[in-house]
Amino acid sequence: MAVVHFYEKPGCAGNKRQRELLLEAGHILFVHDLLRQPWAETPDKLRSFFGDLPVADWFNRSAPAIKNGEVLPEALDEAQAIALMIADPLLIRRPLLEADGRRRAGFDTETVEAWLEADMDGQDLESCPKRAASSACGS
Repeated sequence: MAVVHFYEKPGCAGNKRQRELLLEAGHILFVHDLLRQPWAETPDKLRSFFGDLPVADWFNRSAPAIKNGEVLPEALDEAQAIALMIADPLLIRRPLLEADGRRRAGFDTETVEAWLEADMDGQDLESCPKRAASSACGS
């Protein structure tokens, strides 16, 4: 069991499924609104969630600014990426997870299973379940 700080977009169905699985695995969750965090005051903290991931992998590919071509993650350096994410937190790949002194972005099933000892049964828990639906949540 771990104490997990879980930074999500409120109302996100994918984040809800992820939270439920972590709770079922016996973890204690402190849930934070990703969109309301004072990232401008703590840009280094935001940066720390991405570790050694390539900059392009820091982004929520369902964010409106990416889908409409306004933001091209592959063309950005670290400083540009963090500045854009501070200005528009919908760009941040979610959830952001913090437990046992480690931070990660996204919910890669294999990584989360190994790190937090939670059985995900090989499910894709990072893709948006509403992506194809007309009732998409605005990412």
